[in-house]
Amino acid sequence: MRSAPNVPEWEVLEFGAALAGLILVTVNPAYKPGELKYVLEQSASTEQLPDVGPDDPVQIQYTSGTTGFPKGALLHHRGLTNNARMTLGRFEFAPGEAYVNPFPLFHTAGCGLGALGCVSHQLAHVPVLAFEPGLMLDLVEAERAAALAGVPTVLIALTEDPGFDTRDLSSVRAALSGGALVAPDLVKRIEDRLGVRFSIVYGQTESSPVITQGRLDDSFDDRATTIGRPLPQTEVRIVDPVTGETVPCGVVGELCARGYLVMHGYYEMPDATFAAIDGGRWLHTGDLASMDDRGYCRIEGRLKDMIIRGGENIFPHEIEQRLFTHAAVGEVAVVGIPDETWGEEVCAFVRAAPGAMPEKDELVAYVRAELAAFKAPRIWVFVDEFPMTPSGKVQKFVLRERFLAGDLRPA
Repeated sequence: MRSAPNVPEWEVLEFGAALAGLILVTVNPAYKPGELKYVLEQSASTEQLPDVGPDDPVQIQYTSGTTGFPKGALLHHRGLTNNARMTLGRFEFAPGEAYVNPFPLFHTAGCGLGALGCVSHQLAHVPVLAFEPGLMLDLVEAERAAALAGVPTVLIALTEDPGFDTRDLSSVRAALSGGALVAPDLVKRIEDRLGVRFSIVYGQTESSPVITQGRLDDSFDDRATTIGRPLPQTEVRIVDPVTGETVPCGVVGELCARGYLVMHGYYEMPDATFAAIDGGRWLHTGDLASMDDRGYCRIEGRLKDMIIRGGENIFPHEIEQRLFTHAAVGEVAVVGIPDETWGEEVCAFVRAAPGAMPEKDELVAYVRAELAAFKAPRIWVFVDEFPMTPSGKVQKFVLRERFLAGDLRPA
């Protein structure tokens, strides 16, 4: 059924309904209640809609594909709605405040946290048509947004925008980021320049998406170096990737989560579902993490990204965090490159900060000043930009493939 004045959406719906095999019932917007009642009843447009339960499937969200071909996570009403409500609830928004949402609406952070979170907290939802730093700053400024949100690459781009410090961003009370490495230096940069508190969220599409979150009243060290504690109604444990046993506090293992937020499975991919969700309904995230005795978690990297060089386990995450604090580094991604002698060699891909020209030897010394010598990258590649997923994550596998194909050359 369609009743509306002559707006572009009318024709979109006309063609869409035809392609979908649906019957379009047109209604004159000038109809009085009695006339409208007749049309609705005679055309059978008020047929009973199906009952929908909280655990019924509602979306298939495809994983971002940072390591290969994406899989379709079958998500349900209970997971998406409650996850959005709980996550944005940590910010104590007032009804009517604006939330500028740069996350794409095809992603759980966009149509879940953003759209559903705004409804549950009565916020004005302001989606960004297509991310561009100046446009997003315009929207934050004009709509008096209460929060600054985005994946790390978005926040980095905002702070590098020439007009960032001249904007009136006084309405912003908090910042939110996740979906990729959030370096402590980025947290400090945002907090110092805006006078706000930062909350890091951690999760994945398969968990609707947030599993853990930092609180705004946490200490700076907890806000900047941890991913917070599990959301309410969420169980988290760290397990040995080989034995599956829970490891002691402080020991690195795979982060697993259980609760209302876990997907039903991967759509029509039973083998992939079996590999991701065990018999106890624990979702195996594939992320390496540790948990302290207070329940705060720290991400150490991806299980698949771990580099084994000469028998030593190296986590790219800690190298990336160290390099990101260097003034000449805008963004960085560390990967393992096959090596006949060592098995794998550490390779750093670096995008320079605006106006900077980082030197390889200087960056090597910078890493070795804080980390063991064997962790310092032996291969350095300077790039103008990174290959990204549509949701803003660096595609490390693409960098590795381009390097091995000779398209990217070492410094």
